[in-house]
Amino acid sequence: MADPSTYRPAPGTIPDAPGVYRFRDASGRVIYVGKAKSLRSRLNSYFGDLWHLHQRTQQMVTTASSVDWVTVGSEVEALQLEYSWIKEYDPRFNVKYRDDKSYPYLAVTLDEEYPRLQVMRGAKRKGVRYFGPYSHAWAIRETLDLLLRVFPARTCSSGVFKRAGQIGRPCLLGDIGKCSAPCVGRVSAVEHRAIVEEFCDFMAGRTETMVKRLEREMMAASERLEFELAARLRDDVVALRRALEKQAVVFGDGTDADVVAFAEDPLEAAVQVFHVRGGRVRGQRGWVVEKVEDLTTGDLVHHFCSQVYGGEQGESDVPRELLVPALPPDADALADWLSQHRGSRVQLRVPQRGDKKALLETVARNAAEALTRHKLRRSGDLTTRSKALEEIAEALGMATAPLRIECYDVSQIQGTDVVASMVVFEDGLPRKSEYRRFAVRGATDDLSALSEVLRRRFARYLEARASMGELDAEEAEDPERPGIDPTTGRPRKFAYPPQLVVVDGGQPQVNAAATVLADLGIDDVALCGLAKRLEEVWLPSASDGSGDFPVILPRASEGLYMLQRLRDEAHRFAITFHRERRSKRMTVSSLDSIPGLGEVRRKALLRHFGSLKRLSAASADEITEVPGIGRRTAEAIVEALADPPAAAGPSPEAERSAASGESIPK
Repeated sequence: MADPSTYRPAPGTIPDAPGVYRFRDASGRVIYVGKAKSLRSRLNSYFGDLWHLHQRTQQMVTTASSVDWVTVGSEVEALQLEYSWIKEYDPRFNVKYRDDKSYPYLAVTLDEEYPRLQVMRGAKRKGVRYFGPYSHAWAIRETLDLLLRVFPARTCSSGVFKRAGQIGRPCLLGDIGKCSAPCVGRVSAVEHRAIVEEFCDFMAGRTETMVKRLEREMMAASERLEFELAARLRDDVVALRRALEKQAVVFGDGTDADVVAFAEDPLEAAVQVFHVRGGRVRGQRGWVVEKVEDLTTGDLVHHFCSQVYGGEQGESDVPRELLVPALPPDADALADWLSQHRGSRVQLRVPQRGDKKALLETVARNAAEALTRHKLRRSGDLTTRSKALEEIAEALGMATAPLRIECYDVSQIQGTDVVASMVVFEDGLPRKSEYRRFAVRGATDDLSALSEVLRRRFARYLEARASMGELDAEEAEDPERPGIDPTTGRPRKFAYPPQLVVVDGGQPQVNAAATVLADLGIDDVALCGLAKRLEEVWLPSASDGSGDFPVILPRASEGLYMLQRLRDEAHRFAITFHRERRSKRMTVSSLDSIPGLGEVRRKALLRHFGSLKRLSAASADEITEVPGIGRRTAEAIVEALADPPAAAGPSPEAERSAASGESIPK
């Protein structure tokens, strides 16, 4: 455990000005980013009596080995810099808004020539407009099914859309009137985009205007005795009203607001948000966050606003009004910063009475239920994870709890398609962005494959550490980005070492891994193995015989449970990669045997003709129309496809993936 007094800044060196500060660990990695109105006051609070600090703050300051800061001119600038650094460094001790589930959105791909309506999850893309989030994907599909008869926009994938255009026949939705069939030219790109924009206007809140317009058109059609058109418009109005009934009306004044509430305990907080647009609840979302310090509700509001509304899509996500349970100390600066993202004034306020206060109480009840559910999840409990890490450290004789653990596993079938996986847990939770997959060539068994993978991983770490120590003069004057590639701006792969390496296996696997680490001169990384049969923990063999017998952890041990999760996750990741490589190797195409025809030209051929069947029926002259295909190659293709080998037919998956522009597996 590090002593914070060893890196405490000298008295009088910390400015009494607004700014942003960073704590770093021994390897130079940023582990915490914070902002302060007075850097001197805030930083001095970290170097007082450790026992007066929050539990997580104690762990942070004893893990860190240095601190630096940057002063700024205003609190708004501090907010912007804090947000940028948190996104860049992803510090492990910062409050992170981790979704308690993956929420689906109704997305409209406005960046395409023919925009598509679809269900989307995950990170938001530029050029795509999102509505939601919804609690369930089926709720989106149900809403779409009602609205497609009024707004017959495209919902099919790129492959289906292109296929329909090639064969000149629309899909079932086009035949039943739930798609305007732009794939076959029934409407132009401009007409189709107009339909999509009307759909977006309806979803954005212009509901009554559209319903009244349809009612006027229905009455006009009836007066002209066009009763079939009037009946269709009547059904459209009914469909719109049914869609509106599914969205609860909470305010009658067309309020555009996000209602945010928290439920908290000393270590964690659950956040729930209701997105109200046009007076209706359009979506709901939730997070569970770990408290890094003794945070007030206002501090939680600050962290929520600065992280959730700061992304590339922030200007479309920021509402006109944020209803929160308490205002943060920097409420005015936060409102100014949010207003910059939205492009118009944003107001933060605490509702005191009426419908808005009642809705805030409803959101708070949802947050309390979410926190209760989260506490029941064993792996998500901070106290349980801390206990597990301490048990592992005690069992392996480590001085401190391992905050970063890497686990390795090898997957193969009799020496073919040998692959390996590396999974990373930080602070007891999976860090999937750090996962790595290895293709191993030349290995004869699991031991040699494991040795090669560890040698490659830690050789890369040593290279990264050496390059970080050889900064040129310009970089050395401003060493802000250790572990960050200066050309890409992203973290270097394998730049940070683990405190513990876990291998899937017993004593042979552990000894092989220990040999690799010793050969590379790495002596500050702990090592163990977890054998499947009896769940025994093995340590490297030593001259005193300390590693000749396994370490037995109790069956109910939280430490053993975490090691099992690591091992199982590494096994899942390795076997998934192995199956992918094996399926690609076993998927054979008739085009594979043609000399001089590589993957790029095979993909171009199938993209041009749409399928192998149509390619087989083409002449050499038609094939030469494909860019990159010469006369001699075209004749070879015609000859090969005239009498293809019986076992060389492509799978339907290969044809579909090639037609959609994906690489053809070999």
